[in-house]
Amino acid sequence: MLYDKHLLDIKYTEMTFKAGLNIQIPWSTLLIDGLKSVETRSYHIPIKYVGHPLYLVETPGKLGKFKARIIGTITFSGSFKYPDKISWIDDYNKHLVSQNDPLYGWNDKPKYGWVVSYVEKFDEPIPAPAKKGIIFTKNCKVPVDSCR
Repeated sequence: MLYDKHLLDIKYTEMTFKAGLNIQIPWSTLLIDGLKSVETRSYHIPIKYVGHPLYLVETPGKLGKFKARIIGTITFSGSFKYPDKISWIDDYNKHLVSQNDPLYGWNDKPKYGWVVSYVEKFDEPIPAPAKKGIIFTKNCKVPVDSCR
């Protein structure tokens, strides 16, 4: 991979380490492009991540033909619980999840909205760590110059 070689060439560059949030394409692209302002989950955002930039780890899911990659940073100001299906449907323009989506549409689980306060898209994706958590990836290593 050409970009992996580039990472080897910048071995003397200062690196940053922080947690990354795994988000499948197309939701990842909608978030990083500023089109989606609420990420929906079945739990509230852990308080330790509120207000702190996370690397956005774009995962391929069933649609992508690529390996997981870091496409930028995302910061959340907090989260809230949708009280009912109608409230969730009314918020569609923010979360962009169809109510009929078989995986992420409204179901019997609670729905939380994570409010996006800031995103920063990298010029080029950076390979994600080989070991990824189910939801959060710990210690993503990114050259500092990618974060500017």
